[in-house]
Amino acid sequence: MGVLSNKITRDELKAGDHIYSWRHAYIYAHHGIYVGDGKVIHFTRAAGQEIGTGTVLDHILFSSSPSHPLDNPCPRCGDQSRLDGVISSCIECFLSGGELYLFQYSVSPVLYIAKVRGGTCTLAASDPPNDVLHRAEFLLHNGFGVYHIFKNNCEDFAIYCKTGLLVITSVSVGRSGQAASIFAAATAIISSPLRFLTTSFSGLAAVGCGIYCVSRFVSDIGVRRDVTKVPVESLVANSRIDESEALSETATEVDKKD
Repeated sequence: MGVLSNKITRDELKAGDHIYSWRHAYIYAHHGIYVGDGKVIHFTRAAGQEIGTGTVLDHILFSSSPSHPLDNPCPRCGDQSRLDGVISSCIECFLSGGELYLFQYSVSPVLYIAKVRGGTCTLAASDPPNDVLHRAEFLLHNGFGVYHIFKNNCEDFAIYCKTGLLVITSVSVGRSGQAASIFAAATAIISSPLRFLTTSFSGLAAVGCGIYCVSRFVSDIGVRRDVTKVPVESLVANSRIDESEALSETATEVDKKD
C-alpha cells in the first residue's frame, strides 16, 4: 500500500479488516468487513437500487449485491442478487470481479489530504478486531437501518463496525468519505466567495483545490464534533423504536383519511 493505492493481496487479509472494491470504472467503491474464512459482511441494496433514488440512476449504477446468472449461482453464497440490507458473502462475490483494497485508519492529516479520492482512509482510530467483528455479526442478524446514499451506505456501515461512531446531527452527511467528497467538490465549485479573488485559471484551480481539501478534512469522522460512540445493541434498539414510531404515524394518517 502507498499514497496512490491501498491495493492488497488476499494473503494480507486479517479478520476485522475494512475492505473495499471499486465498481464501474472507479465511479464508486463498495465496502465491507472481512470476517475470516473467505467471508465478508457488507451492507447493500438489491439489484438496480444501489443509490436508492427511484430514478434511472438506480439502473446506471448497478447494485453492489453479488451478481451471478440465476442459472449459475455462487456455490458458496447461492443467488444473492435480490438481497438487500446486511448480508454475508464470499470474498469473490463481494469483489464481483474487482480488485481488493484495504481502508486505512489513524492516517496522518498529510496522508489524508494526499489521498485525493474520498472513501479510502480516515483520521479516526479503529477499535480492536474483536469489537469490529462483534458489531458486524450483530448487525448481520439485526440490520443497519434503511440504506441512504449520503447518510447510511455501505461505507458508513463498515466505518461504524470499525469505530462504533455515529453522526448525531440530522443536517450533515454520514461517515462516508465518498459522500463527503461529493459535497466537498460541490462546495469548491459553487459555494465559496474566495473564487472571486482571482481570475487566472491557475489561481482558480488553487483556490478550488484548497476549498476541496479543507471541506474533506473537516468532514472526516476523526475530527468532527457531531459524532458519538454508540454500542451496537443500542443502535439496533433505537432503530427499531424509530421504525415502530414511523409505522404508528403511518397507521394514524391512514385512519384519519378513512
